[in-house]
Amino acid sequence: MNRDPVLRELVLNQLKTGWSPEQISGRLAHDKATIRISYESIYRFIHRQIRRHLDYSWRHYLPRGKGQRGYTRRTSKPIEHIKKRVPITKRARYIEHRRQVGHWEADLLHLSKFGATVLVNVERSSRFVMLAKQKSKHSALVVEQLQQWFGAMPPAMRRTLAMDNGTEFFLHHQLHACGIKTYFCKPHSPWQKGSVENMNGRIRRYIPRSTEPNSFDNQDLQALASKLNTTPRKCLGFKTPAEVFYKHLQPLHFKCEFTPPHTRG
Repeated sequence: MNRDPVLRELVLNQLKTGWSPEQISGRLAHDKATIRISYESIYRFIHRQIRRHLDYSWRHYLPRGKGQRGYTRRTSKPIEHIKKRVPITKRARYIEHRRQVGHWEADLLHLSKFGATVLVNVERSSRFVMLAKQKSKHSALVVEQLQQWFGAMPPAMRRTLAMDNGTEFFLHHQLHACGIKTYFCKPHSPWQKGSVENMNGRIRRYIPRSTEPNSFDNQDLQALASKLNTTPRKCLGFKTPAEVFYKHLQPLHFKCEFTPPHTRG
């Protein structure tokens, strides 16, 4: 292009209008123009100007404005920092049938204003839900609450836990001491933990995203959990989640001990 001022002016004018090098090259070939140029040559010309003159304004001639072809800034993803992460695809297939109790899904519901979140824990076979108000999404607070819940259950009621790849679940491996196997969904695949996603939708009827963080406490959440757990569900043959869940609990004293305390959040 440096040796042909006419071609240079034509190409640069087309680049200014927003055409890509490939479009310019393809159009010249389509029109059977007397002057031709490959899109690779256009790219090389632009990048040569940048290197030779250290003038990065040349990159604005390119559609994506990149100073180096093929370069994309790499950002760190939470999934890369999750210790002992096991994908949900490695979870036993029979769990999908929901015939065995003790398989859970967890998620964190956020509010539009910073100050509180709601930890949601759903048992897959019974749809039994447990709720707790969290001061933040800090992983230490989340795992502490999960340990409190699972620690009060017999082993048969705490087998696996599925969750997404948020930073709030970074300390999931601390649950392994309770006998819980933890699994993570594929990024942007919420359907892989459909039970808790469905429950989130039900909870949003009572706690929309615009809810003020200080307008409810943990006692309110226990009342809501009780309401959800005593509502008949069609998928359970119109039994309630509480009826199905507590049927699996053997000692009566556990049922009382298991009931979360009405602490104010």
